[in-house]
Amino acid sequence: MSDVNTPLPSLADRVRHIAAGTPVLGVHFLGKTPVFVLGEEAFLFAPEDGERRVAVHEGAILASASDGTRIVTGGDDGKLIATDARGEQQILATDDKRRWIDQVALGPHGAVAWSAGKVAHVLNRKGEARSFEAPSTVAGLAFFPKGFRLAVAHYNGATLWFPNAAGAKPETLEWKGSHLGVTISPDGKFLITTMQESMLHGWRIADAKHMRMSGYSARVRSLSWSAGGEFLATSGSEQLILWPFDGKDGPMGRQPQMLAASQSRVAIVACHPRQPVAAVGYADGAVILVRIDDGALIQVKAAGASPVTALGWDENGQTLTFGTEAGEAGALSF
Repeated sequence: MSDVNTPLPSLADRVRHIAAGTPVLGVHFLGKTPVFVLGEEAFLFAPEDGERRVAVHEGAILASASDGTRIVTGGDDGKLIATDARGEQQILATDDKRRWIDQVALGPHGAVAWSAGKVAHVLNRKGEARSFEAPSTVAGLAFFPKGFRLAVAHYNGATLWFPNAAGAKPETLEWKGSHLGVTISPDGKFLITTMQESMLHGWRIADAKHMRMSGYSARVRSLSWSAGGEFLATSGSEQLILWPFDGKDGPMGRQPQMLAASQSRVAIVACHPRQPVAAVGYADGAVILVRIDDGALIQVKAAGASPVTALGWDENGQTLTFGTEAGEAGALSF
């Protein structure tokens, strides 16, 4: 197993440093332009020819998602806002009770999902709105890769909802406990939730068979599917944990692959969109590239003053961006 505490080959001298100056909550790409979601209610557009800040919400940004042409955000001002590459904005929805919009997901054909309290909403490609009241506060949203179907994580499980199927009863996958996030495998066969406990829970959707995925030292807060969906990369331990999903049973009866061991906990993960490579951000501020096939490591950023809070690749995997809780940010092009 490779160890990030030993001297590593480094690309740190090739990183373009970006002056975020405030906590970075997330990072997305609009075309080739990296856009950092900042803790000061704004975006930082950071192309190579100049940086600019764009105010977005009248309050904290609580959730963001992007399809490469727009970034959709939810805020504690009760607004759902889409921002394009020019920085122009459109208010997609406003919560009538001014509740926080703290979950956002983007789906096929421009569909958008968001939640406020116990209610999940969907705006389809025709601009028609649908809503579903979950059994408890919505804690995570994820569209299926095929078809118009949404997974909603909540207390004691997850619900599968077809927004366009009027009158159809949603399907519920049950497991006791607080489910705080949700993801669907790229082939649409498995659903995985993060939990309040230091574990994941999963289901094979065809037969609702359970998968318990444990062994973490802390709550898992970051998930990323590898290219082709062969592995699910996860945070929550002092190493990168990769669960295998390359067979019909997923990780059932199998052990995860563990790479890039460190004395510091993995805080965030982001897999390369085309190659078997994962970017890993640690709680001590380091950023490492991990080659999944053989565990080879390359340093992108040395440990610093605060945890890594954002990682993102452009569509082709030619640029990696990162941001930290202390406002350090950078971009590495290959």
